[in-house]
Amino acid sequence: MSAQDDTEDVELPGGPDFGRFVDNLRHLLDVVAGVRPPSEVVTQVADQFAQISAQLAPFTVPESARPTGLRLDLPGRGQTMAPALIWDVRDSERASGRVTFGRHYLTVNGAVHGGALPLAFDEALAMLANMGRPFARSVYLNVTFRSLTRVDVPLRLDATVDRVEGRKLFLTGRLFDGDTLCADAESLFIQLRPAQP
Repeated sequence: MSAQDDTEDVELPGGPDFGRFVDNLRHLLDVVAGVRPPSEVVTQVADQFAQISAQLAPFTVPESARPTGLRLDLPGRGQTMAPALIWDVRDSERASGRVTFGRHYLTVNGAVHGGALPLAFDEALAMLANMGRPFARSVYLNVTFRSLTRVDVPLRLDATVDRVEGRKLFLTGRLFDGDTLCADAESLFIQLRPAQP
């Protein structure tokens, strides 16, 4: 048996359907953010949510064993807090990808909630800061809003490592709607020392 055969036998955490599991939850969050059901439907669905939570709760695992946030093969690493970034270009110095904020991130007048943009930038810049390097944590992230960011519109997010000074990594990011700059970000990440939590 070849080494390739060995890796094919190893099941990814959450199994092959975990991506669909997460995508369906993302879709549910978007639907919930855009509906006004009658009270009897709210009651029925609230009970269903409680049943789903009870069905999943017995499978709680330690942080290091969870698939959510650790499935690097899935958009958004298989977690639903931040919007799913789909990378087109990704190396140790720059990255560029696509992101769409669904209705889950809606505030008013078709705009993405301002708090969601730092989430997307943190996800992108952390990925870049940690690409082929010792693990790094963010020290600061400054986001400047340049124009309205629309929900349900494909956007482009670019990220760059601007310079490295010892353990310090200085990064910038830009979010575009077509040619329109929606927001930009600057951040500092520090590489952790060995055994540092």
